Amino acid sequence: MIKDFQTYINEGLFDRDQSEFTIGKTNKGIEQIYIPKTKDELYKYIDIDIEQAKKNGTYPNVNLNNIDVSELGKYELNGLFGYTYKQINPDISDWDIKYIPSNFFDDNKQIKEFTIPNGVKSIGNFAFYYCTSLTSVTIPNSVTSIGRFAFWQCSNLKSVTIPDGVTSIGDNAFWLCSSLTSVNIPDSVTKIGFSAFTACVGLTSVTISKRCHIKSDSFPENCKIIRK
Repeated sequence: MIKDFQTYINEGLFDRDQSEFTIGKTNKGIEQIYIPKTKDELYKYIDIDIEQAKKNGTYPNVNLNNIDVSELGKYELNGLFGYTYKQINPDISDWDIKYIPSNFFDDNKQIKEFTIPNGVKSIGNFAFYYCTSLTSVTIPNSVTSIGRFAFWQCSNLKSVTIPDGVTSIGDNAFWLCSSLTSVNIPDSVTKIGFSAFTACVGLTSVTISKRCHIKSDSFPENCKIIRK
């Protein structure tokens, strides 16, 4: 939300060489709705949002729900909030995406609670890698797979519910989530990868389907495996 239109223009809106944008008047002020076509253009938009958020006193929480990213591909979104912009705690609940890209939040220390948008079908490799401030994550029923190292060393993640419909959990997906004390694994999961929950020292028991394939080190040694 842009409170000061003149200030916003002076910051160089039309010097950004953006491919498409709309300035609209709302009952709360002036708002930009921007459709980025490349990852670089999305970076430029975030640059503006960060500066405005600082002025509004909301930094580092940035609401990006007025961005349409449906035309961007996996590789254009990889690492978006993990490298250059890992200081952002983004709200992307309205994003029309079918996957959480690889390294999307890699090493982001701002995220504490996160809800994955409805419609997402897969969580990519290293998606929340080393997000040590993450305490809870809500995974929608649309998700069918969780990639390798997806939540690696999210050391403050206390519990996670794997929704019915997920069929595979990748290698090292929750490795070293040392605060994890409970995990719900539905019958739909047929494969749990190498060291998926290894070093989750607080995990003492887990119930899985009889048809679920696991390796000897998928869970901690002291974790009781209950087959149903």
